[in-house]
Amino acid sequence: MLDHVSITVADFARALPFYDAIMAALGVPCVRRGDTSVGYGIRNRPDDDGHSYLSVLASRGEVVADNRHWCFRAPDRAAVDAFHAAALAHGGRDDGPPGLRPAYHASYYAAFVRDPDGNRIEAVCHRTYPADPPGA
Repeated sequence: MLDHVSITVADFARALPFYDAIMAALGVPCVRRGDTSVGYGIRNRPDDDGHSYLSVLASRGEVVADNRHWCFRAPDRAAVDAFHAAALAHGGRDDGPPGLRPAYHASYYAAFVRDPDGNRIEAVCHRTYPADPPGA
């Protein structure tokens, strides 16, 4: 299991509002903010050593986002919808609107966007809802 993930961006000032917005839409708080990095996650241990689940870092060189993909779990389908809307409102590009993706499984509800640097970012909810197809 992953301890943390870091995403590098070419223009930190441009990326910050995007990541603040999508993480807020998913209910993930900002836990660390600096001049060239920001961290998001949930700290619930008194002995936390300072790691966050996601770090967004200013790049020290060229950012090549080809084939990068990060997926964040959403608490419900409304959060997936909010994630997508927040991304588009803060410089992201649509890469797959919110909806069921039955090719993955019957209850796989996701949205895909590209951040300002072209990284592919996804939010997914795996919860089964009463309206889901049988066997979900």
